[in-house]
Amino acid sequence: MGCEDKPDVEYLSSESLKGFPFSEAVRVGNMLYLSGQIGIDASRKVVPGGIAAETQQTMENIKATLEKYGSSLDHVVKVTCMLADMSEWAKMNEVYVTYFSKHLPARSALGANGLALGARVEIECIAVLK
Repeated sequence: MGCEDKPDVEYLSSESLKGFPFSEAVRVGNMLYLSGQIGIDASRKVVPGGIAAETQQTMENIKATLEKYGSSLDHVVKVTCMLADMSEWAKMNEVYVTYFSKHLPARSALGANGLALGARVEIECIAVLK
């Protein structure tokens, strides 16, 4: 990608996120930085079923966002996971690892005092564009 093709920094957001105080993703050169995602469905409500269901929906949301902006889970290099309850770390991991068949990205996981909409997990990532 040359400078003449794309700007150095591009702030990307869906119409569905209009009014929120963040970009869905930011492209810097050939890197894509995703904002944290939670396990919400099309109705914008956290899916029922606890940490496993929320992690699955969160990862599906991340996958869709990556693909929308020119990347994929295979191109993720760094992930940050925030959990409302660190005792659910193992259950979150059981679902999380199923989304990375080629490699496991570098990752940090931390406990949070509270997450948006009462979510159990929020995940953000950095990926290389395809």
